[in-house]
Amino acid sequence: MNIISQIERDNYFKGLENGLAGKNFENVQIVLCPPFIHLEAFKNEIKNKAVFFGAQNIHEEESGRFTGEISAPMVKNFGGDYVIIGHSERRRCFDESDEIINKKIKAALKNNLIPIICIGETEKERQDGEIKTVMLRQILEGLKDISEKKISQIIIAYEPIWAIGSGKVPTGDEIMEARILMQKILTDKFNLGFDELPKIVYGGSVDFKNIGSVCSDSGMDGVLVGGESLHPIDFIKIGEVLEK
Repeated sequence: MNIISQIERDNYFKGLENGLAGKNFENVQIVLCPPFIHLEAFKNEIKNKAVFFGAQNIHEEESGRFTGEISAPMVKNFGGDYVIIGHSERRRCFDESDEIINKKIKAALKNNLIPIICIGETEKERQDGEIKTVMLRQILEGLKDISEKKISQIIIAYEPIWAIGSGKVPTGDEIMEARILMQKILTDKFNLGFDELPKIVYGGSVDFKNIGSVCSDSGMDGVLVGGESLHPIDFIKIGEVLEK
């Protein structure tokens, strides 16, 4: 979810309330990650057992002189249980390195937040056949010095940068190949058993029309929804498809 005004926020509440009315999700968890200033309002306003809350980013330090930053304890205190870390826009616009992302993951885990870690290649990296190299680096450096038990608690989002907001969507087979590659890296490099692997989700131009291909057909555990999350009725339709 991008930057929103208070009026947009209140309209969103109404739309989401209408979308959730009469819905009883048993197999789907919905995690909403609004701008931090709206997190407490979301937590107080939206009451549904299937809905959880998180933040779009945290600072790697728990405290200190970092004007304008949000810490992991702050997110927890305001009702968040999840945090998105390493989104492609954070990597590109704010020069976040894998080292910084690793520190943020550790800060999240220390404060009982579930990190949703974004990894993925650019279009050029894909064309140059560097998908495996990019994934290997981002996973190994992002999860450096984190225990196998903690890694199992993490959610990894495969977020091919070229697909975000572009309308270009990988095929189900391409997404499945990425999932299998990530699982192989995790089992080979971190000695994780198959039942210990973290959940892996897909992100990039997801909507209720392509959810079957990008999630169900590819064997992903869920999706990281971007622009479609700003349209609550269509957003809830994604949950309805996954519930089936």
